[in-house]
Amino acid sequence: MPFPLPSYERSRVVVPPPGDTPGHWAGAPSACLVDGEIYLAYRLRRPIGRGRGYAVVVAHAVGGERPETLAVIDSDRMSAESLERPALVVTPEGTWRLYLSCATPGTKHWRVEVIEAADPRSFDPSTAEVVLPGSDAIGVKDPVILRQGDKWHLWASCHPLADPDEADRMVTDYATSADGLDWTWHGTVLTGRPGRWDARGVRISSVVTDGGRTVACYDGRASAAENYEERTGIATGDGFGMFEQQGAGPAAVSPYAGGGLRYLTALPLGRGRWRLYYEATRADGAHELRTELIAA
Repeated sequence: MPFPLPSYERSRVVVPPPGDTPGHWAGAPSACLVDGEIYLAYRLRRPIGRGRGYAVVVAHAVGGERPETLAVIDSDRMSAESLERPALVVTPEGTWRLYLSCATPGTKHWRVEVIEAADPRSFDPSTAEVVLPGSDAIGVKDPVILRQGDKWHLWASCHPLADPDEADRMVTDYATSADGLDWTWHGTVLTGRPGRWDARGVRISSVVTDGGRTVACYDGRASAAENYEERTGIATGDGFGMFEQQGAGPAAVSPYAGGGLRYLTALPLGRGRWRLYYEATRADGAHELRTELIAA
């Protein structure tokens, strides 16, 4: 393994939830390292009927653990019923990009839009453009983006829309791009295993490379009842094509009811060090954003 697994016991709270009851979440993080400093984007959520994913926050994570807010994107500015996991990246030219998962109002459909800015304080929702529209049959959300060489790679959670009662099901599809804006899809690379803890759906949350091997962290759940309480699993592959799940059970869970430990982002810091961010269930059922510094 190129990085160690998360441990709730050794982690610290980065952002508490906006409330102390189930349905209040802070999490779904994305992190990037720029000039030795860590920058975060994460989602804030209230319960269904009280706002759902009402904002995405962009922050400078001072020391990796003390977030200083730089920008807040509200769901209504994106004409979205809810916002889910963002992706924060910087292009080789120094342009900041914030990819936003947006729920189309009154439907189960999701799309991904992107905002570009000269710096992370300047994201303007009025300039957003749709880059992953999904379709009448598929909702697309929760992008994970990695650039290597002159190619951009993307993994996204895709949900079937034909039957609203089945829309929580998810697989992970893979796409590539020359510019990070115009994407070509290459099909499904990770799907649930019947009869296993990840049978109902799988969502890649982080991808890292180790020589010729690729390792993905993913969220999985066994049933619709476990929606919102996914646990973390590990999958491996050669290159960026198909991934194969490892192990008979989850690799990391919260110690509290539901066991939710999801949206793991693994950020390499160099010299064998890693900064991990993830969303985890608390004792009261709310979700908080937590972090760990892993040293070799």
